Formats: sequence, C-alpha cells, structure tokens
Amino acid sequence: MSELPHAPASRGVDSAGVVIAIALAAIAAVLVWDANQLQSNNPYGMGPHVTPVVIAIGLGILAIGNLVEALRGNLPARESADAKAVWLILGGLALLIVIIGLGGGFIPATTALFVATATAFGRRAILADLAIGLVLTTLIYLAFSRLLTLSLPAGPLERLL
Repeated sequence: MSELPHAPASRGVDSAGVVIAIALAAIAAVLVWDANQLQSNNPYGMGPHVTPVVIAIGLGILAIGNLVEALRGNLPARESADAKAVWLILGGLALLIVIIGLGGGFIPATTALFVATATAFGRRAILADLAIGLVLTTLIYLAFSRLLTLSLPAGPLERLL
C-alpha cells in the first residue's frame, strides 16, 4: 500500500516575502490614489482612471497571494543576483534618463537601454545590438508618434523623421 506524499515542511515566515507583499500593496494604493486625482470629462463612466485601477487590483491580488505564501513559508528559495547585470541595467536606465533629460530624444536613449540590457544578459555583440536597438526603437517611435499620435521625447534624430 503506497503512502500519500507529505506536504513540504514549512520554513517559517518569509520576512522578505512579507516586505514584497507590503511593497506591492503600497504601489497598488498609490496607483488608486493617483487615478482618483485624474480629471475625467467622459460621460460614460470609463475614463483615464480605469486602467491604473485595474492594474492596482492585479497588484493587490498579487500582494495578498504573496503575503499568504510568505506567512506560510511556502515561497521558493531565491536565487542569488548577478550584481554586474543589475548594475548594467541600472546604468542603462540612468543613461536613458540622462539622454532624454539632455534633449537627446527617445530613439538614442532607448537604444542605449537596449544595449545595456542585452549586455547584462550576457550578449557581447555591442555593434549588432546598437543596430538592432536603433531599428527597433525607431519602429517603436514611429508606431507611437505616427500611428497612435502620442508624444514621445524628441531629439535631433526624431526631428528628422
């Protein structure tokens, strides 16, 4: 006669998981608060506040689920982070902010982030990544600015398009 498998032994409360749950709930609360600050002239009840509230509801559900699993000690063990990769991505984000802040535009800023992220994931073909990033971000810029008529940060390259 075979025995039933036992449930995995609980490891106790996962304090990092609780902190993550609290952070998710805080972000959800900020989204709801910010969405309620938006002015809506839409007479049909659905305005610009709907999407942030839907996202906040999703984050709230994730926060509750994460909190329950953290209190039960059922969250999986975390892997160690590659500090070099994290710093490369953070550097790419900082470069994106600096390039846009100095008026360089969306295409070069996002291309820089693309190259930094690809490098962080172990890719070493920087010139190829520059070309790929330039093509992709140009297509994204054109799609958003021409098809969706959204305003993205424009620099010298974007003014040529």
